[in-house]
Amino acid sequence: MALAVLDRRHSIAKPGFNRWLIPPAALAVHLCIGQAYATSVYKASLVQHFDSSLTAIGVIFSIAIVMLGVSAAVFGTWVDTGGPRRAMVTAALFWSGGFMIGSLGIASDQLWLVYLGYGFIGGIGLGIGYISPVSTLIKWFPDRPGLATGMAIMGFGGGAMIASPLSSKLLGIYDDSFDTATGLASGSAVAKLFVTLGVVYLLMMLFGAWLIRVPADGWKPAGFDPSTVKSKSLVTTDNVSATNAIKTPQFWLLWVVLFCNVTAGIGILEQAAPMIQDFFRDGEKSSVAAASAAGFVGLLSLFNLSGRFIWSSTSDVVGRKNMYVGYLGIGVILYSLLAFQGSSSTILFALVAGVIISFYGGGFATAPAYLRDLFGTFQVGAIHGRLLTAWAAAGVVGPLIVNGFLDAQGEPGQLNAGDYRPALLTMVGILAVGFVANLLIRPVAARFHEEKRDVADAPVESRAVGHDVAIDKAGPLLVIAWIVVLVPLAYGIYETVVKAADLF
Repeated sequence: MALAVLDRRHSIAKPGFNRWLIPPAALAVHLCIGQAYATSVYKASLVQHFDSSLTAIGVIFSIAIVMLGVSAAVFGTWVDTGGPRRAMVTAALFWSGGFMIGSLGIASDQLWLVYLGYGFIGGIGLGIGYISPVSTLIKWFPDRPGLATGMAIMGFGGGAMIASPLSSKLLGIYDDSFDTATGLASGSAVAKLFVTLGVVYLLMMLFGAWLIRVPADGWKPAGFDPSTVKSKSLVTTDNVSATNAIKTPQFWLLWVVLFCNVTAGIGILEQAAPMIQDFFRDGEKSSVAAASAAGFVGLLSLFNLSGRFIWSSTSDVVGRKNMYVGYLGIGVILYSLLAFQGSSSTILFALVAGVIISFYGGGFATAPAYLRDLFGTFQVGAIHGRLLTAWAAAGVVGPLIVNGFLDAQGEPGQLNAGDYRPALLTMVGILAVGFVANLLIRPVAARFHEEKRDVADAPVESRAVGHDVAIDKAGPLLVIAWIVVLVPLAYGIYETVVKAADLF
């Protein structure tokens, strides 16, 4: 069958393959699905088009995030056993198909079709696409798993930075009356935007699927000695299956850690623009203009993106457990500082909030490497999928906590810094719970380990031959692959920096 080419056995790397082709393959997927965080660009337009409420339109995003967590958990084992190419192609079809069905729903004034398309079907693509490159990256970079996962998962943060300005420009092309100040475009313009994004993302994600390879059994990078990992705390050379992983206390402690870190981060992200205006409000007037508040949101995006790469890479040096001690422990201090001193300076507020969000992003990127340390590489993608249910839960709980406190304090546009203090101090408590949970994590008991398999038992065609190929001998494909992902990422960073400059 033609589809057999997507199977794992047909994507085993041959001698002469360079492992640095894998990060751009992963980025090609994550830069596309990261669009999920750029839905605010056309949210007001959909409210007007469907004559609906913000809550009803917001459900589209909520369904997508819930389906991300559900599909990652349900299909995690399937992703690992079938290989990354099959999973990435599937993710591309679901994610792109979600845009096409959503476009049909907008064009025909059927909101339920947008729920079904972008929310449900697109959400499945989100979940499968998010986890599909992770286990492969870890296997190609056993010497630097934090760096590898950080490079890929930073793409999810970068995806919104690209999609937001790109969507605004496309809406301006499709609708002459589009106003960037109000963000209102016609329904037909948003429908055309969905079709355009669907086609672009399909091509980009299929490019990543074409690039992806898995290492042959027993492969290792030049100069890497697997025995050295035994000397590192919490790092195992054994493997645990996804079925056994969820039976361990380590999995559920890490679930709590990720849940707490994400809940606290979402507490700021979800309220970013109105929050900075409220902190510097004198009566009914804020010293921070709406344009500057939008610049603050852009600044947080930069911190989110950089934190995913910098902190995850740092974890290769200091260790995953120590990294989360910083995320959660320093987070407690920063949230307390924000609660009591955040209104003293806009620069202080922006920097403190930015570091908090960098920890939020870093927590996502470090989690797969933490799982690899605890459970090995055998089914780390499937285990990661199950862990992402913590994200889905935090995506519900975080906004509920913050909005609940703020609703009790007064109406939007009339709040001040003091009104945020109960919510921020609640986040301090949540981070403290995560801090304790992280300290309790110990190596996984031997009874959960899989029996070791000798490389000699592997099929001949999947056995390793040689080491990694030097970058200067990798050929032009390596350059082309990185250009394909870095050019749009550079565009998104540039647009975000320009917008963030308005804050200062």
